[in-house]
Amino acid sequence: MNNLKKKLIVALDAKEINQNKNLVSSLKNQVSFFKIGLRTFVINGFSLVDEIKQKGKKVFLDLKLYDIKSTIQETVARISEHKIDFLTVNGDPSVVEAALIGRKDEKMKILAVTFLTNHNRSDLDLSLIKTGNLNELVAERANNAFMAGADGIICSPLEANLIRSKNQFTNKIIVTPGIRLNNSVNEDQKRVSTPSEALKAGADYIVVGRPIWNAKNPILVVNDIFDDMRKYVH
Repeated sequence: MNNLKKKLIVALDAKEINQNKNLVSSLKNQVSFFKIGLRTFVINGFSLVDEIKQKGKKVFLDLKLYDIKSTIQETVARISEHKIDFLTVNGDPSVVEAALIGRKDEKMKILAVTFLTNHNRSDLDLSLIKTGNLNELVAERANNAFMAGADGIICSPLEANLIRSKNQFTNKIIVTPGIRLNNSVNEDQKRVSTPSEALKAGADYIVVGRPIWNAKNPILVVNDIFDDMRKYVH
């Protein structure tokens, strides 16, 4: 079970920085990995990152970086000074390559974003993305990112199985947001699954945010998530 617990990443997306700090403190005995997204990062910069690292926890910095090569290189170089464990960049191969060149700490894994989990085929049409099944396009985008050297990718649980089935990528990291328990609403996520379904599909890590930090008792929700994750081993 301890290995399963390590697969849970809690997203710190509360609007107030103290709420995020309090959540880290309340979950310190249960959770070892926390995600800091753009909304939280712009409030407090690296202060929260460093505070979490000082507690001996892992940090996933989810910034989905996207810019010209030189900017990506310089930005990733500065970020890697903070002992980040996971960092997200846009899945374009040129961006992935620039991030790999820029990082100073190879322990920091570069994860490529395929398509956001709040996107469906209609959203891709509006963005002028080529026609095709969404799952297959995600797999194709993941393939391009892996070929560029990405350590892993971000995709919804619905595509994890297809990507994991590619033998040449069995050693790559798959992180899946869009995780919801059966009794919770999808909210702004469109491609979702339960924790155990995501793990069975091939995810190495699952990311859960709103169902935890919106809860009156986050510890109980985390325990419910762990209970669902146990189904993966049966």
